[in-house]
Amino acid sequence: MGYDEAILKLGDFGRYQKIIYILICLTSIPVAFHKLAGVFLLAKPDFRCLLPFEEQNATYELPLHLWNLSYPQGQVCEYYDVEYSPEYLNNSVPRSSNQTTGCSRYVYDQSKYLNSAVTEWNLVCKRGFLAAFSDSLFMLGVLLGSIVFGQLSDKYGRKPILFASLVIQVLFGVLAGVAPEYITYTAARLMVGATTSGVFLVAYVIAMEMVGPAKRLYAGIFVMMFFSVGFMLTTAFAYFVHDWRWLQIALTLPGLLFMCYYWIIPESARWLLSKGRKECAIANMQKAARFNKVEISNEELGALLDEGETEEDKARQKLDDQERDDSPPPSVWDLFCYPNLRRKTLLIFLDWLVCSGVYYGLSWNTNNLGGNVLVNFVISGAVEIPAYIFLLLTLNRWGRRSIQCGSLVLAGLSLLATVVVPEKMHTLVVCCAMLGKLAITASYGTVYIFSAEQFPTVVRNVALGAASMVARISSMLAPFLNYLATIWTPLPLLICGSLSLAAGLLSLLLPETHNKPMLETIADGERFGKKTKGDVYLETGRELRPTPETQPLNEPAENGTKANGHKF
Repeated sequence: MGYDEAILKLGDFGRYQKIIYILICLTSIPVAFHKLAGVFLLAKPDFRCLLPFEEQNATYELPLHLWNLSYPQGQVCEYYDVEYSPEYLNNSVPRSSNQTTGCSRYVYDQSKYLNSAVTEWNLVCKRGFLAAFSDSLFMLGVLLGSIVFGQLSDKYGRKPILFASLVIQVLFGVLAGVAPEYITYTAARLMVGATTSGVFLVAYVIAMEMVGPAKRLYAGIFVMMFFSVGFMLTTAFAYFVHDWRWLQIALTLPGLLFMCYYWIIPESARWLLSKGRKECAIANMQKAARFNKVEISNEELGALLDEGETEEDKARQKLDDQERDDSPPPSVWDLFCYPNLRRKTLLIFLDWLVCSGVYYGLSWNTNNLGGNVLVNFVISGAVEIPAYIFLLLTLNRWGRRSIQCGSLVLAGLSLLATVVVPEKMHTLVVCCAMLGKLAITASYGTVYIFSAEQFPTVVRNVALGAASMVARISSMLAPFLNYLATIWTPLPLLICGSLSLAAGLLSLLLPETHNKPMLETIADGERFGKKTKGDVYLETGRELRPTPETQPLNEPAENGTKANGHKF
């Protein structure tokens, strides 16, 4: 199809496209609200057991001598099982036993947080893992949403699925705010997590489909920048709204503003053309032309859309369809049947796992950095903006591998530095952690493009889908990673730093893809980056020459067995 040529006739990225693009980008902001809200909704303040001699409304502060008489050293989930008589409390009689008993009620420090889901449902001590489990299920929702809403948007269109996701997000967002107990809250948050994929992924696809090839890199990066803006705006809500239930509702209600999009946002013309609805696509394009004050007839638009599809293209497409009918459909398992392709696939999956896990681990770890939580949180969002600007300036100049490797290594070294910096140098610890966040954001933005260029066309979609699933699995584990801070505060940063450094160094084993032709076949993918005596230059769309070193992987080997039957 000649849709890219038609876009140029409509004014390229004209006034109409800019307005629609900005409106689409705005939907990324509430997605960030919901993804980062757990930092405040499930905030765990300092706490201790409510002691037998205290009233229910007791404050967290306790004189030091009473603390020593009541709690074992370093323990707040248990207290001494003794009679707290006036004589014992004024230290007139010694402690009769060192036996301890668990808490039945708790007292929370309200100096930082008025309340949270943790304080309301006592998700501390033996129940402390439930807070991490709730965030983990939220990310499970993100994974399920990316599968379900992605398929629905391909089948029924971008616009109806985007609008349906926004409606469901508002409904379940409010339900999470009024949930009477933990299970209802967690189930509602899981549904909200699913809708964040429905909103963000569909909006991202619409943004990419409405611009030409030359502007796609910028279009994708700016969508992510709006997510970072939502990241920072979450801080403003948390600053003014102190009750966790009202905070959840306040973060949800802005979604109502996007309900008017049903009458504003057009259906993707690319999707309409892919479904054979050419007249509807032309009608949408004429609307853009009138807004941009461009005069073009329906016949001219139709000719432009047909221009990119010559008789030769139709014949090649027919031949490709016949070949696909004669061969099984590609699957992710094809990536593991050949040694070089398997090695690259595992390395790419590792990069996705580390980028996602470390990104969300750092985003949710601001409570453990000490100091002002709100300041740490807003800085954590702000450093993403220069990371994306860095990518815009360098991604097409320095190459993908060097940026991917350099960003991961820098993130690893920065996060490991937080472990050796003295705790009293709090500002330096935060600076190192935020430098790590900047670097991992740059790496996360790079891995999308780098991965797409590593996989051959015949398995690119399934490969990227599998890589994204690996990323979601690591983000589901990120809440439990931060839970390790209860054992040793720097432990999450130590693990994140070690993983980032290892993944960065291993990324050097991947071949550079910048200014290289796109890989088309499985044989291209196996050959790319593999040094052999018969090294030949890969040309786009061409199979490898059938020399002994570059035998096509779908042809029989000399011993009469299939190449994919080899034991590597």
